Amino acid sequence: MKIHRFKNIEALREEIFHSPLEQYILVSLTDREIKLQPHAIRRMRQVGEDTDVSMVYAWFREVNSDGSLLDHPLIQYTPGSVRDDFDFGGLVMLNSADVLSATEDFESDESEWSDGGWYSLRLRLSQGRFFQMVPEYLYSMERADYRKSGEKQHDYVDPRNIHYQAEMEEILYQHLFEIDGLVSSSPETFDYMSMDSPANGIEASVIIPVRNRVKTIGDAVKSALSQSADFNYNVIVVDNASTDGTRELLTSINDPRLKLIQLDGTEGLGIGGCWNEAILSEYCGRFAVQLDSDDIYSSENTLQIIVDEFHATGAAAVIGSYFMTDFNLRPIPPGLIDHREWTDSNGPNNALRINGFGAPRAFYTEVARQILFPNVSYGEDYAMCLRLSRNYKIARIFDGLYYCRRWEGNSDAALPIEKVNQHNAYKDFLRTNELIARVRYNREHAASDEVEEDVLPDNDENL
Repeated sequence: MKIHRFKNIEALREEIFHSPLEQYILVSLTDREIKLQPHAIRRMRQVGEDTDVSMVYAWFREVNSDGSLLDHPLIQYTPGSVRDDFDFGGLVMLNSADVLSATEDFESDESEWSDGGWYSLRLRLSQGRFFQMVPEYLYSMERADYRKSGEKQHDYVDPRNIHYQAEMEEILYQHLFEIDGLVSSSPETFDYMSMDSPANGIEASVIIPVRNRVKTIGDAVKSALSQSADFNYNVIVVDNASTDGTRELLTSINDPRLKLIQLDGTEGLGIGGCWNEAILSEYCGRFAVQLDSDDIYSSENTLQIIVDEFHATGAAAVIGSYFMTDFNLRPIPPGLIDHREWTDSNGPNNALRINGFGAPRAFYTEVARQILFPNVSYGEDYAMCLRLSRNYKIARIFDGLYYCRRWEGNSDAALPIEKVNQHNAYKDFLRTNELIARVRYNREHAASDEVEEDVLPDNDENL
């Protein structure tokens, strides 16, 4: 079976029309040379025929510059795997009939997308059909990217890719429209001015979960306590059983606004669980504002700006923008991360495609208490923001409010591929849950509307 290089949808259709009549076509997604293992094609075709899926893809190995091999396992595609950077590897086997069926209403300009229409094609193929991953190493190809995981983390919001991002957003919107997955209702807002002050008199609480960050926690707390605001605020630090001197440093800070929640480690809490401890505590104010234990706010006005945005918009969450820096606050690429892809009209839909919402994140405490964070240490913030975006307004601030410091102590600085896969699989799980909930809601309400439209005329006639 010949390997066809994917260029665009139009060219792929032509390849299928002019190839020998076969159920599957083998397609390369990369310019890198692919070296197949013995019987690899037979194995992929066997899996495809046994399961009758639209796509088969497999684990592979990357060849390092010194000739050594690096295992590159992949994760299973799920209904929520709608991000445009899902890793299929460099080789896929596609069901020829499914490709032709999915593209029968193909428009020529789709081949002019930056990726040749690949994202559009695989979303169409996923509608009502399945993809199967083969957890076996069936081929190898030259390694092209030697960056650490922390250096790749923000590729999806690099300002240099703004045109590409706009294209991918348009493609996902069409996909969500076709499967009834769009957030279409008006988001709920709150009139904070009409509400009573919180019982504890605190308008905002800065939340800092921490474990063994003695090198940075002092800077974070100082940044939070240095905020200038026309309301009462406090700083809630949840120390998750630190053993490196973090707890001792925190207890030495003499400021009544600092509220320390000390855990002994037997609670089994991740970052999300620590957040729940903070927002459910008696200390938490009307708004809960995020600050990571190794980051700092960019000015003394950050907290005031965020709270003012809550009152101006009635949002359930306010999310700012941040500067990427090294440990000493020197700017590093890509610089300001402002998530300009967010729009009030389509942000909740596009949120299913991107890998994060931005920072600093702040939440209306009462609503956050109703939802709560999942007890994990990765994706807990994404889970909360994604759930809120279904029903509530999320406000954005595109000015830099926060310094995100990258250093060797970052938990995501240099993750192995297995850990990256675990993180991606978890966020795809969150997207799947959210997408299913949105589709169910839309279809149930559409059915209700149809019933009402059918019943009302009959009632009128009876009257």
